[in-house]
Amino acid sequence: MERILIVSDGEQSRRQLAGLFTQAPLPTVAMAAGGGDARRMLLGAEYDLVLVNAPLRDEFGHELAVQAARGGAGVLMLVRAGLEEEAAERVEDYGVLVLPRPLNRTAFHQSVRLLQAARRRVEHLLEENRRLREKMEELRIVERAKYVLIEHLGLTEEQAHRCIEKQAMDRRATRRSVAEGILNTYEA
Repeated sequence: MERILIVSDGEQSRRQLAGLFTQAPLPTVAMAAGGGDARRMLLGAEYDLVLVNAPLRDEFGHELAVQAARGGAGVLMLVRAGLEEEAAERVEDYGVLVLPRPLNRTAFHQSVRLLQAARRRVEHLLEENRRLREKMEELRIVERAKYVLIEHLGLTEEQAHRCIEKQAMDRRATRRSVAEGILNTYEA
């Protein structure tokens, strides 16, 4: 974890929670006293982990936890023992982990590692999704260019495909850039 936001009412509890992060290199820890402060901080920066020590002075904290999770942060919500089931029902669909207080250090550190692993997994999936979208867009553009060549030059689909492939190899360019050039020439 590189950037952590700790949201808790008391200054002493914020310091105690920050003291739980002892791994090297030490993360950057920001602190907020309530939900309103935390929301402003979330607008101005990205956090890898948001730790919500509920209840907060201006709200319980489950809505803040959901908002932070939707923004891409791993979120750990701490609640008084006995309230963890109720809190989990409200936030677990968003990937927020709930732990009861008083904290068990081992469970806390395992939860943080679990959030780190889940966040990395989501980042990899988002990157793969982005690559697939780009590939789909490239295929769509190449297909359009092939049909433009068929329409304007009377080529077969196979000939149009070979034409784009050959131009890409000859120019040492991507099929997409060749296809975009064809579209610019004939659709302009």
